[in-house]
Order: sequence, then C-alpha cells, then structure tokens
Amino acid sequence: MEMVLLTALGVGGATVIGSVIGFIFKKISHKFSDIVLSFAAGVMLAAAVLGLIIPSVEYGGKFGILVTVAGIFTGAVCLNLIDRLVPHLHKLVGSDIETHKRNANLDKVLLFVTAIAIHNLPEGIAAGVGFGSGNTTEAFLIAGGIALQNIPEGMVIIGPMLSAGVSPRKTFISAMITGLIEVLGTLIGYFAVSVASAVLPFALAFAGGTMLYVVSDEMIPETHSHGNERGATYALLVGFCVMLVSDVLLGG
Repeated sequence: MEMVLLTALGVGGATVIGSVIGFIFKKISHKFSDIVLSFAAGVMLAAAVLGLIIPSVEYGGKFGILVTVAGIFTGAVCLNLIDRLVPHLHKLVGSDIETHKRNANLDKVLLFVTAIAIHNLPEGIAAGVGFGSGNTTEAFLIAGGIALQNIPEGMVIIGPMLSAGVSPRKTFISAMITGLIEVLGTLIGYFAVSVASAVLPFALAFAGGTMLYVVSDEMIPETHSHGNERGATYALLVGFCVMLVSDVLLGG
C-alpha cells in the first residue's frame, strides 16, 4: 500500500514539477512543446497497449477479447461524455479574471486546464488498476508513462494562464489541483480492483481505452497543429519504443 501511495504522489507530483518548469521557462516554443508532448504520447500509447490492454485479454479467460473490446470502448465513450460536460472555471480560478476582459483566449486556456484535470482522473485510475493487477513491473511502467506525460502538461498550462491574466499563485494552485486529482484516481483504481478482482480485465481495458482516447483526441491533434508534424511523429515513435524496450528488459 505504501508503494501505491508513493507512486500516486509521484504521478500527481509530475504535473507540479512540470508547472515549476513552466514558471522558469514561461515562453516555451511550440516546436519544443510538440516534441515533448509527442514523446509522452508515444509513452502513453505503449503503456496503454502493453500494460493495460494486452493484460486485460490475458486475464479475461474465455471471453477475454470481448471483455477487453467492451472495456476499451466504454472507457473512450465515458471520456468523450465527460469532455462534453466540461464546465467553465472562471469562478473557480479567481476574481482577478473578472477584472480581466473575458475573451476567447481565456476561455480556451481554462477549458484546456479543465480537460487536463478531468483526464487526470482516469489516468490515475489506470495507474491504480495496474497495481491492483499484482504485476508491479507493468504497474510501474504505466505509472512512469503517465508521470512522464504529466510533466509537459504541467509545463504548457503555465504560460497561457499567466498571459490570460491569472495570477501566478492561482496558476500554480490550479496546476497542483490537476495533480491531486490524479492522486485520487490512482487510489480509486487500486482499491476498486483490490476489492473486486473479478472486474480486473474490464477495468484494465477501461483504463486503456481512456488513455487511447486522450492520445488520439487530445495529444496528437495538439502536436500536429503548429507545423511540426514530422518531428512530432518521430518523437511519438521514440516514446513508444522507449516503453517497448523498457517493458521487454524489465519484463524479461
């Protein structure tokens, strides 16, 4: 349990680490951001397939493939529905926004931060489910992939929030909250699978589906929207291969 808690704090803390880097380097170029985020997308893609989806099929028994496919689509659909219900966070972020003209840029920034916070919950659940499966090596790979993805996420939200008129203190608090949500998700995932091990195959696939959705719907379009498609594609492949090699070496 101590290992799960420390990992949860590490996964959530990665967002805070990224936000600190974001404060230090407020003007991060789109090219650098796209490369880092694409690398993280490759890591998450490999973690979803190798650490969640394939084990789901293996644990599912006779109907493992059906359970896995159902879990993947359920996870993706749930995240899609959550995306449609994303609220505006003007009141939550603070009163200094009221004195700043509420414009399209500010709405976009707050929506992006909200999306990150929402996506962090199922990502945390994915890390927790990994530990609940009993395969510590795979669990650490999943958690490591998610944590690595959280660092650039923390980095890229700082500059836009500051330029949109949010105070540095409230910007940092917002970043910290997104990390805490991931800690909560990790604990939920771990306890849910530990209490009801029968749901493990579906839970693994569900977590994998949410991660695939995030990679396809959020990360890849973002990294391909600034003219850096080629570099972003190779960065994704590098990230995927790094996780693949890690999985083979640690699993072997």
